[in-house]
This record gives sequence, C-alpha cells and structure tokens, in this order.
Amino acid sequence: MEPAQPADRVPADATPPDGQPPVRSTAGPSPQAGEPALVEPATGPAPIADAGEPALVEPVHGAARGGAGEHPAVSGDQPAPPPRREKSRAERSPRDMVLSLLVLLVPIALLLAFYRGFLGGDEPATVDPAPAVEQARAANTFPVSTPAGLAADWRTVSARYQTEPTGATLRIGYLTPEGRGAQLVQSNVPAEKLLPAELSGGQPQGTADLPGGRWQRYTARGNEQALVLLEPARTVIVVGDAGEAELRQLANALR
Repeated sequence: MEPAQPADRVPADATPPDGQPPVRSTAGPSPQAGEPALVEPATGPAPIADAGEPALVEPVHGAARGGAGEHPAVSGDQPAPPPRREKSRAERSPRDMVLSLLVLLVPIALLLAFYRGFLGGDEPATVDPAPAVEQARAANTFPVSTPAGLAADWRTVSARYQTEPTGATLRIGYLTPEGRGAQLVQSNVPAEKLLPAELSGGQPQGTADLPGGRWQRYTARGNEQALVLLEPARTVIVVGDAGEAELRQLANALR
C-alpha cells in the first residue's frame, strides 16, 4: 500500500485513461538534469538560407546602380552595353579624311574663283605717274626723263618724288610683261651716296651697250641687277629683279 500523497501534488503518471490524448502539465517543475530545456523561438531576423538555395533580393532602383529605371539585381543579369562613342582621329579611314578636306577646300576654291574672276584679285593696282613727274619737273633740280613707247603690259605700280637735304629723287616702279619688278630712279643726290643706298653696296660689272650715254652694269640687293647712267647733273638707275633684256628695254625707252 502506497503512502498518502499531498492534496496539491500532480500525479507523476500522466497516462490518460483509455482513448484520451496525453495531457502535459503547464506549471510543472523545472526539467531534471540531463534533460533538454525547451527554448522559445527567437524574434530576431530570419535565419540565413541554407547553402545552395538562391537568396531573394529586393529590386535595386536605378539610382543605386547608376542607371535609369529599375533592374532586378538577380544573380546572372548582364550589364548594360556601353554608350556608343565617336571615332577618334586615329580610327578614321582615309576616305573620311578626304571628305573632311573636301568640305573645307570647296568653299575656299569658290571664294578664290570669285575673287579672281569678278574682283580682279590677280591684277596689280596701277597708278598714274604724271603728278610725281610734274612735281619733279616743277622743282627743276635735275633733268627728268620718262619712258616712251613701252607696251601696254608695262604697268606703273608706284610713283613718288622726294626731297632731302642732299638732293631730290624721283622713283617710278613698274611691273614688267613677265611679271617682274623694275624701278626707274632719277636723282641729283651725289652718286657716292645714292648708289650704296639704292643698290645695297652693289659693284660695277662693266659697261652696257646702250644708246644715250655710257651705261654701266651693277649688281644689286638679293637677286636684282641694275643699269646705271652717271651724268653731271643727275644719276639714272634702272634696277629690279627683272631680266636684263627687260631692264635694257626700259632704259632704251627713256626720253
């Protein structure tokens, strides 16, 4: 016979009567040593997914990925293609370079054609030497000669009469038929000062067979040459980069 049990003691045997489910005590004593304790489920973040299972990631907005619009940041997405860039100069083909040059050269060619054809761009500006010649003759400081009988393709491009303390000088510039330059100089400045200044230290090269006086051939500055006539009252110089034949033609025309 078992000893009497206290009235508030829960029977150790929880076996229910036949046909009833087992009943657990809600206020039982703490678990015995060696038995696992019951732990309440944690309320923190969800556990990490097992290895091998893909993690679901929320879509990332365009601002986070540097693009416009939304793209799901799911593993395996392909990056957006890079923006198309213009060809650099080194990558341009010869055909592209030729076309670029033509775009620049065609307007320039049209402007040059208009300038030459309609505005006379190749024609030199001509002047009338008569006022300078009349001024020199009115001063009456030396005899003044002018060319006579020159063809129309001899064009006068400059004419000036100038006085200075040592004398006066008349200079008339011409453009020859061959497109070269020639200048007629008449002056009463002493020859020893005039020749070095006009010929840049040119040296005599012998006489020249010309009518109207004893002409001499001289070297001059650069590739120029000169014909010089020394007279008591004046010195006449025909100088320029024109050929000797044209310089002689100008000297022979003086009257």
